[in-house]
Amino acid sequence: MTDQLLESGARPQPTVGWPGWLRVTSVYAHTYRRTWRSSMSASFLFPVLYLAAMGVGLGSLIDHHAGGIDGVRYLDFLAPGLLAGTVLQIAVAEATYPVVGAVKWTRVYWAMLASPLGTDDLVLGFLVWIAVRMAMVSAIFLGVMAAFGTVRSPLGLLVVPVSMIAGVAFAAPVASYAVLSTNDQGFAAINRFIVVPLFLFSTTFFPLHQLPVGLRVVAQLTPLFHGVNLTRALCLGQIAPLQNAADLLYLVVLAGASTLSCAASFKKRLVQ
Repeated sequence: MTDQLLESGARPQPTVGWPGWLRVTSVYAHTYRRTWRSSMSASFLFPVLYLAAMGVGLGSLIDHHAGGIDGVRYLDFLAPGLLAGTVLQIAVAEATYPVVGAVKWTRVYWAMLASPLGTDDLVLGFLVWIAVRMAMVSAIFLGVMAAFGTVRSPLGLLVVPVSMIAGVAFAAPVASYAVLSTNDQGFAAINRFIVVPLFLFSTTFFPLHQLPVGLRVVAQLTPLFHGVNLTRALCLGQIAPLQNAADLLYLVVLAGASTLSCAASFKKRLVQ
């Protein structure tokens, strides 16, 4: 019976207690309680430095010579883009080395599968943790933005749930690749050829119309563009209902499709 369950990827679930996926999430949360100090630079220090250097320093020159960007201060334009970009970077980081490590180095996933947990529990628990982690990151960043006076609308509070969805949309495809990887050699390429170009060209630092026409189309197909666009609209209170609904739908569909792909990849690698 046990062999049949292993082959199908299913596991008998406990009759009492927490759901399996919540148990997995609690493991990530327990680990993070011991390591959160090391993440404060990315969650708090980097936003302060970025906003001070790029928004206040460079932004003062742009405001003086160009009168701002799209009718707002450059700092107000930049801050939401940096928030969405930070969500992308941290989500990808959480979905690369920790995932391959749990398969190959620490073998935590194998230990979990030796319990009544199944691969679907691992995937759902991991992605729920990503959503929780992005909620923390975006809330801290939003607080820093508020201190700089860049949150212009109460709708800015909705950035937290949007960041949770965007984090899953960013992390799930990367985790699908990472869980099938036998080493970490491809992760540098992901950062160099995907994360950095997205961060630079998804309207984080300048509006879409300043890109060449061909690159505008490419930018609009990327998930970070929609994350930046929606985050900026909420923080500035400049809602374009159809465009922002399309942004949200894009992220939700990508998150859902990537979750299914992630589940298939986990099952392919971990079910022997």
